[in-house]
Amino acid sequence: HSTSFFPSPSCSRSKLSFYFIALPTLFKQELQNTEAEEGGTVTLRCELTKPKAPVEWRKGDVTLYPGLKYEMKQQGCAAELVIYDLELDDS
Repeated sequence: HSTSFFPSPSCSRSKLSFYFIALPTLFKQELQNTEAEEGGTVTLRCELTKPKAPVEWRKGDVTLYPGLKYEMKQQGCAAELVIYDLELDDS
């Protein structure tokens, strides 16, 4: 025994649909090389074309998460990554 699903006439009504094409988020200002001393702190900053766009920070293929080593900040179109206790591996 099979069951068919269909809208009942009382539920059908005309709808006007709107489709929005979202423009891609681009870099207005890309990351710049920054020099810092071992054991110190460095802030890497970029600027995006859209405010509050989702940002994922990566080092190679590894996604970075906030913790003792990394802090992520985002305000408006600016996104920052703060790296604490710098080591040679952080270059």
